[in-house]
Amino acid sequence: MTEEQLIRLATDALIDKLGLMEATRFLTLKHHGRIESVERHRAWQSGLDKEAFFDEIFSGENGSKPA
Repeated sequence: MTEEQLIRLATDALIDKLGLMEATRFLTLKHHGRIESVERHRAWQSGLDKEAFFDEIFSGENGSKPA
């Protein structure tokens, strides 16, 4: 099934079960509690120990070798 087909079937199911107005309302709901990606990244960085992070990334301990 293509992505277009999946979207079409899902929206048709929503409309069939909820009606056009409620399906549209559902599809336009804002997701509460979701942090914007830049804010999430900054929050992650603020608690990051840079040296430990670099050691982990560049040590090759995870089966990968540094480039």
